[in-house]
Amino acid sequence: MPDATTASTLIGRPFAKMNGLGNEILVVDLRDGGSVTAAVARALAQRPETRFDQLMALHPGLDGVAAFMRIYNADGSEVSACGNGTRCVAWLLMRDAGVRDLVLETDAGLLLCSAGAEPDQVTVDMGAPRFGWADIPLAEEFADTRAIELQLGPIDAPLLHSPSVANVGNPHAIFWVEDLSVVDLRRSGPLLENHPLFPERANISLAKVTSKSAITLKVWERGAGLTLACGTAACAAAVSAARTRRTGRDVVVTLPGGPLRIVWREGDDHILMSGPATLEHEGRITAELLDAVSA
Repeated sequence: MPDATTASTLIGRPFAKMNGLGNEILVVDLRDGGSVTAAVARALAQRPETRFDQLMALHPGLDGVAAFMRIYNADGSEVSACGNGTRCVAWLLMRDAGVRDLVLETDAGLLLCSAGAEPDQVTVDMGAPRFGWADIPLAEEFADTRAIELQLGPIDAPLLHSPSVANVGNPHAIFWVEDLSVVDLRRSGPLLENHPLFPERANISLAKVTSKSAITLKVWERGAGLTLACGTAACAAAVSAARTRRTGRDVVVTLPGGPLRIVWREGDDHILMSGPATLEHEGRITAELLDAVSA
């Protein structure tokens, strides 16, 4: 009954179906009340009108903050960061408030968002990445997280090995490859996401460096699966490429859904992520959208 009761508080609340480079985002405005549970998130993810990779639930934030975001994957699990979702929320709230800058709050910290030169472009300051093994987190200690001991395939000829790992509000493992089709991430992604080395699971990326300022990326997102784009994965790949001297600190990361520009700023090490946000449609939550929630 608690899930059904929680679901009833959402009826009539506004939502926006959006995407960031094809990464499907659902924004639900709960600043006037209501809350989301794992069961509610799963129910909304099953409906064509509200299907999402990530759900961004907006709640009242600190003074001077536009909203506090709680973020859910399609399987109902909660995460601390979503780069594409943050751009979508920022675009929506900047449009509604008629401003070009605002601050959003997440469990991972405060995010400064700014409108870009083009109408659909948003830049988000994602903060500084973390590289310590306990911060990612990993289940065992590694002194150097630029390349850890993890491989997929035969011991003497692994298909994937020695990923870089980083935390950009959530844990990421980046495998450097010459061919993005070396493994089928639809099959291998779940195995690596749930590897015992990752106690909180991990986002898994295959990254091909094509120049000192360009990376091509394919991503398996924990709790969401194979997606067209993942903003935090693009950030993690960019900073890990710079850390391993594969690229500079200003790169374009191209995902199946399109490109993101990632700048790893000198001085404070903050990551600036720039890319589009697209509004598909808006509506209000109805009882019918929530009928999959168990009573």
